[in-house]
Amino acid sequence: MSRSMLKLLFLFITAVPIWAQKKYGFDQICERTSIQSVPKDIPKALKTADSLYGSAQIPLDKVKSLLLSADLYHAAGEFKKSICYAENAHSLLNQIDNAEWFSRVNEFLAKEYRLVGLHERSKKYTLQGIEASKHITDSHTKAEMLGLLNQEMAYYEMEQGSYMDAVKYIKISLNSFGKDDTIEENDRAVAASYQILGDIYFRLKDYAVSENYYRKAESMLKEKCCVLGLVYNGLGGIRLKQKNWEDAEIYLKKAENMADSSRSLKLKKAVYSNINDYYEGTGDNFKAALYAVKYVKAYDSLTARNREFAIIAPENLAKPNKKNTQISIVKNTAIIVLLISLFGIVAFFKVKQKKQRSKFRNIIRTQLQMISSHSESLPVKTEEDDFSNISVEEVDDRAGGPDKKRNESLMTSETESKLLELLEEFEKGDLYNNKNMSLSFLAAELNTNTKYLSYVINQHKSADVKTYVNRLRINYIIDKLIKDEKYRQYKISILADECGFSSHSKFASVFKAVTDFSPSAYIKYLDAENQSDKNVHFTENN
Repeated sequence: MSRSMLKLLFLFITAVPIWAQKKYGFDQICERTSIQSVPKDIPKALKTADSLYGSAQIPLDKVKSLLLSADLYHAAGEFKKSICYAENAHSLLNQIDNAEWFSRVNEFLAKEYRLVGLHERSKKYTLQGIEASKHITDSHTKAEMLGLLNQEMAYYEMEQGSYMDAVKYIKISLNSFGKDDTIEENDRAVAASYQILGDIYFRLKDYAVSENYYRKAESMLKEKCCVLGLVYNGLGGIRLKQKNWEDAEIYLKKAENMADSSRSLKLKKAVYSNINDYYEGTGDNFKAALYAVKYVKAYDSLTARNREFAIIAPENLAKPNKKNTQISIVKNTAIIVLLISLFGIVAFFKVKQKKQRSKFRNIIRTQLQMISSHSESLPVKTEEDDFSNISVEEVDDRAGGPDKKRNESLMTSETESKLLELLEEFEKGDLYNNKNMSLSFLAAELNTNTKYLSYVINQHKSADVKTYVNRLRINYIIDKLIKDEKYRQYKISILADECGFSSHSKFASVFKAVTDFSPSAYIKYLDAENQSDKNVHFTENN
């Protein structure tokens, strides 16, 4: 089959209108997925793309076909293969002198690495792409590439928390698109810039400006897409902040409809988080819990995908075609060296991060021991300190204070020793996280009575039953936060539920009483572990 027939077949398979052939050539086939239609039959399209690669006679055509395959794998959600194909294309760039395609390959790689969480690598390709774009002769293509690449720089600055720098790059992006604003295919890219501005000002808590940009983006989007889903989610988020529950529900339902039918884990995570907040705000705890589970599932999937890519090995490199023997040994060697270097860099930072985490955990555990000894020296809290949901029976569970000798008539020394052993076993498990926990519940579990139990806890644990169980719960969740980073991404309400508290507020009160920090402030403290070699100044949240 001739090369021209293969091109025609691909255009037919990917549902590109026939009239477009007059306006766009092979270049337009490889445009980024967010601006073109996603192929309905990706496997067939991939076979055709491989055929195009096999028939390519010059390096430039190979670059185009490799980037086309990468784009298709992106649409299918297979990011490892997408990046491998794009890296193959990048390794051929030194054989061509084409600023446009140098820019396109770098822009694509910048986007993919951003999506899998490798932001510094994304920035490297973004800067290479911007430099190459300056040498593109076609004004429309130059404007398009500069617009997209400056969007990527805005994403990077947002990730760093440099919001005003991000605004600067988005304005450059809009200015670039505006130079050719008669071209309709730029509408979605321009809308994406406005959506990003909406996100930035939302984070800056300027909700009026944020909504104005979201509205601009909404007016430019005629069909359902990920960007429109993010716009509706942003508008819903603004209404949540304003406690306008009715309008928030309308926007969040629209966003959920798009998230459920989308492959974007980023969109799902954002939408489910806001819907959880909506039901928390309206007092529907059952539905709030359902969306908390959805949020956690999306978060875990996103984390798993990013971690899976971070350890990509050279042997997993996707091959364009089994029959393809025309890729030179030099190119294959370059790819392997590149991926081994990437693996080495990731491994180095993992080891460094592990050492930092170990050092930081030692600091935290020392702090916890100091807090524990300090709290044991304080007077036992009174019943008015109602900061958990434990429904302790109305018994005198402070009967045996630290200065009071054991009442021999209350129990034998053997019974007291046995109860202490049972309490030690109880502390090793996680039964204390049970929401039904009470003095009578625990007494039944330990096969004793409430007076014996409250006496032993007061005498040997220097606390009443409430304080004792609360300490166990908070130490349990602190250990989770230290050992498993994903717990730091969970909402405070999810952490509260995890260790048996009935509400966010009760959990927060107990947490601060035990650690002297609010949960959110403590999590920020833990997240500062990568700066543990510096003098970290910790500011308590109000």
